[in-house]
Amino acid sequence: MSRLFGTDGVRGIANVELTPELAFALGRYGAFVLAGETAHKPRILVGCDTRISCAMLESALVAGICSAGADAFICGVIPTPGIAKLVKTYNCDAGVVISASHNSYEFNGIKFFDGNGYKLPDHIEDKIEELIHTEKSIKAGVESINSIDMDDSPILKRPEGEFVGHRFEAKDALSDYMKSLQNAISIDLNGVKIALDCANGATYEIAMPLFSNYGAQVVAIGIEPDGLNINKGCGSTHLEKLCELVVKEKCDIGLAFDGDGDRMLAVDSDGKIVDGDVIMALVALDMKNTNQLKDNTLVVTVMSNLGLDIFASENDIKLSKTKVGDRYVLEEMAQYGYSLGGEQSGHVIILEYSTTGDGMLSALKLLQSVRNSGKPLKELRTVMNVLPQVLKGAKVRNEFKSTVLTDEELVAMSTKMEMELGDRGRILIRASGTEPLIRVMIEGEDYKRISEMCQDLIDVINRKYV
Repeated sequence: MSRLFGTDGVRGIANVELTPELAFALGRYGAFVLAGETAHKPRILVGCDTRISCAMLESALVAGICSAGADAFICGVIPTPGIAKLVKTYNCDAGVVISASHNSYEFNGIKFFDGNGYKLPDHIEDKIEELIHTEKSIKAGVESINSIDMDDSPILKRPEGEFVGHRFEAKDALSDYMKSLQNAISIDLNGVKIALDCANGATYEIAMPLFSNYGAQVVAIGIEPDGLNINKGCGSTHLEKLCELVVKEKCDIGLAFDGDGDRMLAVDSDGKIVDGDVIMALVALDMKNTNQLKDNTLVVTVMSNLGLDIFASENDIKLSKTKVGDRYVLEEMAQYGYSLGGEQSGHVIILEYSTTGDGMLSALKLLQSVRNSGKPLKELRTVMNVLPQVLKGAKVRNEFKSTVLTDEELVAMSTKMEMELGDRGRILIRASGTEPLIRVMIEGEDYKRISEMCQDLIDVINRKYV
């Protein structure tokens, strides 16, 4: 049986793979596991992004939470890091976000945070899964045996009367989250013109007033969600429109968020993209210069560009590398107390203020670093030389993911290519933890050649597994 939880919660096509029935079960057993043996009635904070399926899944999820005897506090549309922040502020036992992040509208996801705002470790997710699978097994085993009372099963027994959970509206959640951001970062943005792309997602209400409150002049796109246009040709995965807007409006900087607001990428005044690696390099250097970078260490994943290694070496900054997924970055940071970490995709974690990637927070921190330097972003970005990189994906069914990674033809071909690249390039083939994809990433000095290599590897996967 395949695992429900990926690297960032449970995801799938809404109402097909991620069904209301599954959402109910996740709510019920998630509340049961995360609330534990509390002396009070458990409290679960719930938020979502703007996609059309969120209302359906929220209803099912909240029903499951309440059926476990927990109270659900509904925040509505709010960035994922808002739930991670407020779960502790509101003294809740857990938080849940309904979102598929950067994925298109037909997908959705459910991800949990514990009472301290941290994503769940594998063993807690496994416990929730075990309860869900146990219930399915019980139902399957007795569905034709009418003499068995399902309520006698301890796994299915539910509270009654006053012990049933309530649903409450957390009406001030978005404003409370914005206040926490303003309390975290102090910066004067008067005279700065900023272009925003909110991806028609969870940041569409909060982004403009947040940066305006710092004194910036703000123009924005991606602020008209209709349930179907989240991440559609906009946001941190589609930066073309923001690049055009920055140049057209003569902005100093552009900031793009993804659908749930935990990622941020930037654009300089010339309309050139500044990715997560460069953002982390600039912020790390500023934090090092102001004695805020713990042990002069930056935590990144194996996907980070080789140019970041060169930058770190030249600036006496250590890199600690993890496998792909911001949860693994956070685990490394929490274990050793490191202050900054993240991913090339724009997940940036500033542990002093947040327990997860936070697009708004990292945008403010980047702006603070730029202001501290006294130089424009287009000049600062040259501190790191980004080596050419090609990243392509091949769609495969989830059950084929592990098979692809050990395919003899693919392994032999990639090994030969790595010998050609030598120490001036690298190849990384990995299964996506959030989508039915195999990703192939190649770095090297010759963009044309590594593009050919990448396509050759993708062709093998497509020929054999698609």
